[in-house]
Amino acid sequence: MKIRNILATIALFSICAVHSASGEGLQIKQIEDELKLDGVLSESGWLLCQRVPLKMHTPIFGNQPSEESDIRITYDKNYLWVSAKLYYRNISQMVSNSKKRDEPSDNSDYFGIILDTYNDNENALAFFTMPSGSKIDYSISNDAGMSGGPDNETANYTWNSYWDVMTSKTDSAWYVEMRIPFSSLRFQTVENITQMGLIVNRKISYCNEIDTYPAIDTKYGGNARMKPSLAETVAFESIEPHNPVYIAPYFLTGFARNRELDESGNQYVTNDEPKLTGGLDVKYNINSNLTLDLTANTDFAQVEADDEQVNLTRYSLSFPEKRLFFQERSGIFSYELGGPQNLFYSRNIGITNGERVDILGGARLVGRLGKWDIGFLDMNTARFNGSPAENFGVARLRKQVINENSYVGGIVTSRLGFDGSYNIAYGLDGIFRVFGDDYLDVKLAQTRDNKIGTKTLSPDPTFFRIGWEKRTEEGFGYDGIYAYWGKDFNPGSGFMFVNDIHEFRGGLKYGWFPGEDSKIFKYRAGLDFALLSRIQDGNLENMEISPEFEISTKSGFDAFAALTMRKEGLLRDFMLSDNVFVKAGNYTFYGLFGNFSSPKTRKVAASLEYQAGEFYDGNMFSVSLKPELNLSSSFQLSGTYQIDKVSFSARSQKFTNNIARIKATYMLNTKISVSSFIQYNEIDNIIITNFRLRYNPRDGNDLYLVFNDLRNANRNDLGVKSPAFLNRTLLLKYTHTFRL
Repeated sequence: MKIRNILATIALFSICAVHSASGEGLQIKQIEDELKLDGVLSESGWLLCQRVPLKMHTPIFGNQPSEESDIRITYDKNYLWVSAKLYYRNISQMVSNSKKRDEPSDNSDYFGIILDTYNDNENALAFFTMPSGSKIDYSISNDAGMSGGPDNETANYTWNSYWDVMTSKTDSAWYVEMRIPFSSLRFQTVENITQMGLIVNRKISYCNEIDTYPAIDTKYGGNARMKPSLAETVAFESIEPHNPVYIAPYFLTGFARNRELDESGNQYVTNDEPKLTGGLDVKYNINSNLTLDLTANTDFAQVEADDEQVNLTRYSLSFPEKRLFFQERSGIFSYELGGPQNLFYSRNIGITNGERVDILGGARLVGRLGKWDIGFLDMNTARFNGSPAENFGVARLRKQVINENSYVGGIVTSRLGFDGSYNIAYGLDGIFRVFGDDYLDVKLAQTRDNKIGTKTLSPDPTFFRIGWEKRTEEGFGYDGIYAYWGKDFNPGSGFMFVNDIHEFRGGLKYGWFPGEDSKIFKYRAGLDFALLSRIQDGNLENMEISPEFEISTKSGFDAFAALTMRKEGLLRDFMLSDNVFVKAGNYTFYGLFGNFSSPKTRKVAASLEYQAGEFYDGNMFSVSLKPELNLSSSFQLSGTYQIDKVSFSARSQKFTNNIARIKATYMLNTKISVSSFIQYNEIDNIIITNFRLRYNPRDGNDLYLVFNDLRNANRNDLGVKSPAFLNRTLLLKYTHTFRL
């Protein structure tokens, strides 16, 4: 054994010497020795693999890391293997605050890799872990956006894959061993060579440090560490994954009791709903490029309830998609119209006014053919509350052009009612990296609806947007957008809250990083401008000018503040509640908003958001406080308290709403977790309680026990004494995945 280790070490030095002399990037070699997944890293085969050199990303870009890391990557015919020895001069400084699957990892040390499997510089898959051995995987779309944390909407934690990880610990380091099946990755091979983008991340919490490979400049924003466009291209030879079929039947049983007012409104009646059902999901990897998903009698009983929100705007709120079936490479279906607005919004499928609609079945195909990214989806829903059964469809194509950061694409969506109604949307789009960090974004879309007579050459059912953006957080940056929203533009499968509008937006900013001797990590000053005018009458819809300032410290404190001047033109009264409203008219008012957050890596962390000032013809004050207690790797406790106060003294109207939320999670180990929360919403007069137990013995096998309770906060609020609860549901769901 000693002779073998000596020979392996000599081979390692030879590889490193060749690498240093050639100046080439990371060379990932295929290994023939058998590796054992145990998190111990005792096999001599690891010594034949080239070490991955890390550089400090934050708090001081380009510095040598504070702690030593020994990271190596290899592969065999079935798996990609990753090992890491993550050292500490003082192991007591290691932080491990969670065992839960897919726990966002800002509050713990972590290690992981990001793979741009198609090397398209837009989309990627992430595989991470903590010292506890927890599994964290998520998909990345839209090149991870410009800024924000790991909960940014471009990082989709609901996506799950099939892979394994083991960790261990000594008095000087924690160790990671990952095994990722090539059958869990979608990629394209050309002449026996497969190229992927690779990013490696290590978080060292006690000094608020992130180290990366390759070296990634912080000027590209808070999400720079996971941007596919900044990945290092690596190559694999002769990888031919098996194409298994995953068949996942589920069984669900439970009971629901609903209590509602009868037609007279004088008493509550009880409706009991026992439930016994089942369904089936099938995933078939047609080849390394394409994945087909089939579903029948789809159920999402295990999905967590949405957080309660209060809406002080005259526009609709959007909620994130949490259902697993819609997750894999979901970014391919995105056709952004601005903000949360999108030509395709999957929550239209199977959810109406917050209530679940039965999904009878459907199919989903995603992947790549040649240079084309493709996505197809087709779903059927059942009749619901007098509405007809519906068919939802979407087809999306994108192709990389000109350079590695530019693409053109097209999309078609349909929403067909079984009563003959229909809504169809279609569009073309493109993002072009013109030079440096400057990008041009162009979109053109139209809709057709059986209720509206439209013509192809008419601007009425048309949306058009053109934008220019410099994507950098260092030095001078800018962006500008013009968008046209026709009065009949209405994508039935999408989400939007405005049309019949000319939209102008722009921003100027300047950011700088003080350097190694400063306690400040980053400053940023900016000016944002937005103007929306109605096409119908040419008058103002709204306008906003906001000078703003942001500061971040190297220890993890962040603060942001902005002054706003707003003008609003209301065509009709704007209701805040049944008794409080804003009259139609023109308004000009001023305010202040911002946020502050403490380092998330500490045992106690908190964030504060605030908004205050004038509000139409009155005043408003809003504060949201979110404390987090990271007590151990087994127990977490967090809360939210939000108060919104609006007063119109001249009209003797007042509006006050309180939202309170407490969430607790206990993790017995990485396979068993219990989470619970209770929410209170004053304006809706409701208290929501949720309890969820999850047992996940291995990927694809899940047992859920879910309890939901909905009740009136004030049982006499409507003049009729309500029962103890309005809805109570207990469900047991088990899914078992067979791999063929």
